[in-house]
Amino acid sequence: MNIGSMITRVFPSQVAILLVAVWVALTSLTHAAQPNIVLCMADDQGWGDTAYNGHPLLKTPHLDAMAAAGLRFDRFYAAAPVCSPTRGSVMTGRHPNRFGCFSWGRPLRPQEITIAERLQAVGYATGHFGKWHLGSVLKGSPVNPGNSGFDHWLSAFNFYDNDPVLSREGKAVEIKGESSMIAAEAAIEFIQEQAKKSKPFLAVVWFGSPHSPHRAAPEDAAHYGDRKDAQWLGEITGLDRAVGRLRAALRQAGVHENTLFWYTSDNGGLKMASSGGRGKKGAIYEGGLRVPAIIEWPQRIKAPRITLVPGNTADIYPTLLDLIGIDAANQPVLDGVSLVSVIDGLSDSRPKPMGFWKFDQGGISTPSDKWMREELAAQQAGRDYHDKTRLMANAAEIKTQYPRDQHPGHAAWLDWPWKLHHIGGKKKQPDKVTLELYNLEEDPMETENVVELHAGRVRTMRRELHAWQGSVIDSLNGEDY
Repeated sequence: MNIGSMITRVFPSQVAILLVAVWVALTSLTHAAQPNIVLCMADDQGWGDTAYNGHPLLKTPHLDAMAAAGLRFDRFYAAAPVCSPTRGSVMTGRHPNRFGCFSWGRPLRPQEITIAERLQAVGYATGHFGKWHLGSVLKGSPVNPGNSGFDHWLSAFNFYDNDPVLSREGKAVEIKGESSMIAAEAAIEFIQEQAKKSKPFLAVVWFGSPHSPHRAAPEDAAHYGDRKDAQWLGEITGLDRAVGRLRAALRQAGVHENTLFWYTSDNGGLKMASSGGRGKKGAIYEGGLRVPAIIEWPQRIKAPRITLVPGNTADIYPTLLDLIGIDAANQPVLDGVSLVSVIDGLSDSRPKPMGFWKFDQGGISTPSDKWMREELAAQQAGRDYHDKTRLMANAAEIKTQYPRDQHPGHAAWLDWPWKLHHIGGKKKQPDKVTLELYNLEEDPMETENVVELHAGRVRTMRRELHAWQGSVIDSLNGEDY
């Protein structure tokens, strides 16, 4: 028996009609409340590489407008100091070492559950546009965007420049234009299509800028005259222009009010002066991890705010699940936390610390332009692939078992405002460990190591860090699957 007939039997007809109308309205509101989602990420943009964060030269009017209208995070972190691992954290809500994505070019394990798969399962249309760098972008790969939950994709193996060859759902296509705008326009076409269908969507837009080598569009570089860094500055202005195009398109499609637009970067910047902390890309210090982050969502965030609550790219996944009310069945352990209470202005603290760990493993070269041009040539010659190893078909294999009690590399435990660094010994001195402790509120540049002054705090934080690292190793060894 449906609700309408049940109400009609129990109540007089006028009351029944009213209650049915209320029920239908509530049902419609519930459906309408499903937000559209745009996840936008720069490649190597540091915390200080925006005008709104005080850069003296950069022109970023659209990011400035976004920051002035939405929720701006002043203490937001990439999960890792290089690209692929951080992107994996966005997809899974987990620290990338849990699935062996230690450094650039290492793929996502196909066993992982992605945010695209979660949203796809509850009726969202899903699209990926731009840099992938979590595996192959070739047809038939277990770790291409299509096999990671995306219905539509126009993607690059790695960073890409102007006039690139990209993979459109496995087919190599050559496209003319500025690199960030190409990703934005592909996403806009997808957004417009879903808006016509009144279907909620997830659009992941991952730019290839301002990764080196820097090749800005002439109109973007022109802002900076004959400066030696005009191409780098111009690339950031170019991605800002693409952000502006996305924002305008959401309004034109009539969906901007209920679209959560989350902008951030994949790691710290390339310039020490604007990295926002000690070090830069590649470092576990603040300059390698602290990144710009803004959420614009007019329907939910009605007044601009700046939050000092520490956030992490691994928080994106659990935040979206919480917002949409997705029951995360069979969910492996998460490192991120939901930031819904922060979005709603109900919380000014983080519920648990966050861990960072630059594991003692290198990256894997994935030259997107070279590979995609070879795939285009193979395709034009009537062959499926130039090199089948680029399918990364063995990404699901877990060959190495890592000892739970060994913690190589540089790790850190951030329990605001305290940040403990655990720096493992080199190969010739594996047992030599350096500890550093900083109060980021008082010492944001991590210059005064106060480890000797806080022995009790160091013991507690080191114990928590090692417990977390043991859990990460468990996942790395395959215990979550």
